[in-house]
Amino acid sequence: MNTTIQAAASVLTPEQIRAHWQGHRGLTRRVIDAFPEKELYEYSIGGMRPFATMAMELTLIAAKGINGFLTNNWDEATTESISSRVKDYTPPATKAELLQLWDDVTVEIDRIMPQIPVERWNEVVNAFGYGEQPMYGSWFYFLDNENHHRGQGYVYLRSLGIEPPPFWDRY
Repeated sequence: MNTTIQAAASVLTPEQIRAHWQGHRGLTRRVIDAFPEKELYEYSIGGMRPFATMAMELTLIAAKGINGFLTNNWDEATTESISSRVKDYTPPATKAELLQLWDDVTVEIDRIMPQIPVERWNEVVNAFGYGEQPMYGSWFYFLDNENHHRGQGYVYLRSLGIEPPPFWDRY
């Protein structure tokens, strides 16, 4: 193992990366669940997309991203059952279906993360064509994007008079 990989592994282990990501995903799931069904799919402020569409984007990135972390194929999800449900940004028809898809991707992340060799995290990748960077940089982008959209969800919920889940409660 080279010294860069050793140093990175001493800061965050793959298990810590998985747990941190899943902590964010758990919080975002609670934000999805806090929405009334109609508003999840229809409510918008200032031309932003409804939160169901944003949540579907996050689902798509996670489903295809975890496969990309393992295989460097960023176009497909890890299983056909998930891949057939994350073709684009169109969310499932109901909140219950969206939450089930979210949960199914969560299971896939837990299944796939232990299979990713630690040295992959420093490999330069071009996740979704967003530009070359170390794979850990793509993971940070996934988190940044989720935080950004979750913040939009918080604004929506507050404007609807709904108290969102505490942002610090990720575990």
